[in-house]
Amino acid sequence: MRLILTKLFDLFSRYMQKSMFQQVTMINILLLVPLAALFYSNSAAASTATTKPGCQSKCGDLSVPYPFGIGLGTNCSMGLWFDINCNTTFNPPKAFIGTGNLEIISISDEKIRIKNWVAARCYSQTGNITRKNPAWINFTGTPYTFADLNKFTVVGCDDLAIIVGTSGRNFTSGCLSVCLEREDLIDGSCTGIGCCQTPIPKGLKAFSSTLLSIRNHTGVWSFNRCGYAFLGDQDIFKFRTSDFSDEKFQSRTTENVPIVIDWAIGNQSCSEATKSADYACLENSVCVDYDTTRGGYRCNCSTGYKGNPYLSPGCTDIDECENNPCDENGICNNSPGSFSCSCKHGYYGDGKKDGRGCIAENSQFPVIKFSLGFSSVFVSVIIAMTWLYFSIQRRKLVRMREKFFHQNGGLLLKQQISSNGVESTKIFSAEELEKATNKYAEDRILGRGGYGIVYKGILSDERVVAIKKSRVMDQGQIEQFINEVVILTQVNHRNVVKLLGCCLEAEVPLLVYEYVSNGTLFHHIHNSGEMPWFSWENRLKIAAEAAGALAYLHSAASMPIIHRDVKSSNILLDNVYTAKISDFGASRLVPLDQTQVTTLVQGTLGYLDPEYFHTSQLTEKSDVYSFGVVLAELMTGKKPLSPTKSEEERNLATYFIMSIKENRFFRILESRILREGSLEQLQTAGELIKRCLNLKSDERPTMKEVAMELEGLRKYTKHPWNQQGNAEENMALLSEQSDLYDITITGQEFTTSGQGSLYIDMIYPSNNPR
Repeated sequence: MRLILTKLFDLFSRYMQKSMFQQVTMINILLLVPLAALFYSNSAAASTATTKPGCQSKCGDLSVPYPFGIGLGTNCSMGLWFDINCNTTFNPPKAFIGTGNLEIISISDEKIRIKNWVAARCYSQTGNITRKNPAWINFTGTPYTFADLNKFTVVGCDDLAIIVGTSGRNFTSGCLSVCLEREDLIDGSCTGIGCCQTPIPKGLKAFSSTLLSIRNHTGVWSFNRCGYAFLGDQDIFKFRTSDFSDEKFQSRTTENVPIVIDWAIGNQSCSEATKSADYACLENSVCVDYDTTRGGYRCNCSTGYKGNPYLSPGCTDIDECENNPCDENGICNNSPGSFSCSCKHGYYGDGKKDGRGCIAENSQFPVIKFSLGFSSVFVSVIIAMTWLYFSIQRRKLVRMREKFFHQNGGLLLKQQISSNGVESTKIFSAEELEKATNKYAEDRILGRGGYGIVYKGILSDERVVAIKKSRVMDQGQIEQFINEVVILTQVNHRNVVKLLGCCLEAEVPLLVYEYVSNGTLFHHIHNSGEMPWFSWENRLKIAAEAAGALAYLHSAASMPIIHRDVKSSNILLDNVYTAKISDFGASRLVPLDQTQVTTLVQGTLGYLDPEYFHTSQLTEKSDVYSFGVVLAELMTGKKPLSPTKSEEERNLATYFIMSIKENRFFRILESRILREGSLEQLQTAGELIKRCLNLKSDERPTMKEVAMELEGLRKYTKHPWNQQGNAEENMALLSEQSDLYDITITGQEFTTSGQGSLYIDMIYPSNNPR
């Protein structure tokens, strides 16, 4: 039509300069212009029609689109429940749903908003009800349901309201609103103080509300005489403290807070409805399911189309070219449901306003050349800056590693290595150890201790190592640390974890040890006690090997080494359960002309030598005490410290000594030790542990003596005369010692009178009263 009008005006301008006859003819032509315009307006109106032909489209200020229709039984709507009653006795007229009294405020493609119904309950000062209004709405059997945009709201300071849904979905809920003083109220807050809200489910078709009071407002009557309950749009209602004194709250809420209603066509899903004869969605529209479980659908125009999808001929194409979405030098080409842009002759580009637009062809070469040149320069600058940045960072890293290397005594270590001829000591680079530990990943952690974290590392030659990353490093002890590294790398004992080398390029030095695969002795004592391999014989073997290694450190190394942190978690076991002493982070070298050194007290509670703790004088006997606790741990299966146990059993060392003194030694031993060890062995081992745990270091044996005694016990275990069952020997030994212990023997068990049945348990000497 626009094209026709343009042609007519072109004719008009062309013929204005013609003859009078031609002008008269032109007047006749111009008479066609308003007719064409009228035809165009009628066509536009038909394409945007929202109601059936001949049906009223508005009731007062409310537009009523099809499938709704004004009039009852006038065939202007899709069905009875879509009829709108336009009551003209009001000025302006008001619209109601069907024959009911629910006034409609607005109608959209998905929602209807109606005026509210507010339940109220008012009281006198003495608590008598002065006014009572219920609220209920029932949409059963209609295409309407209450939208979940609504919330059930209670306003009052002494009010409880209950909402019951009886159709569509079974639903019951309630809300309690209380307050004691007006000052308790908060504007805009509906959280239970003067105002309470609760949501409702989608698909509810009917509700009724009951409003109750706890004390009939007698305690709050001075500022709150009425309680209210209603269902309404949660986005519209805003609680105000003035609502309590607002006598028109009920009517104001009815007018201003609508109830939101969902509507749908039928009870079929889209997939079902498309196959039926009364499918409502016409051309160029899509079907949208309302509720996938309860059915019902609506129709929407497809993208790029407009109109009413329920009225013939359906949705019509939107001419996007009317608003020219293309560039000023572009040409808009409309297509059904979409459009495209192209450039006029002499221009290139995508033609879109929000894209490249249209560019004159004569400017193509300079623009491209400039763009390519600028891009090349920009990329080159970025590459150069990136290279420069990483070069500077790498140089900083190299300088920092050099600084740490000198700071941690790297030159001194190299001198010591060259002067002492220590070929096995290797100085690892920080980069090498980072790669070996996958940048010190969490899954590579083997353990954490007071002095650092130990990681599992895999070197470039496929060797598996343990890498200890210390927490702190005292700069005043660098020289001593280097000496220790050199000496420890010279320690060559099968029961000492081998120190392979170190890395001094980190802030704190890293030590690299051989990897020991079978965990700690602590773990096996407290988690593997019943494993077949963890027998009394193997425990003696582990103890003897550990004692031999400590004796070697004390007396056979080039300079005596005091471990200072002997404990079961620092004794590792390899794949054949050979013991290896580890973790020399707290160790100290003792000059050959000294027997003790004064240090800050370090160690692990439960294993710590009491004399060393009080005097700070570290001697070899401090390691003997700690090893005595390990032996006690091996025989009893108990932890060195047990804070949850009784005061008597809390400290294993004290408990062990007291048990021997009170002749309760065999009671605290593991049952497996009792079964497998002979009485003579167990007594000898107990006496050895007692001597190791002596509070006076001078009265403790040396580590060499401890190792020799443990080796003697091992040989006794392996002697051919000792291959018979230990249970029979224990019975014989106990019989010989019956003058010392009041013990009776029954079958394979040893029973103490009055004490119940238990394995070898010397509780009371026979000369003690019971």
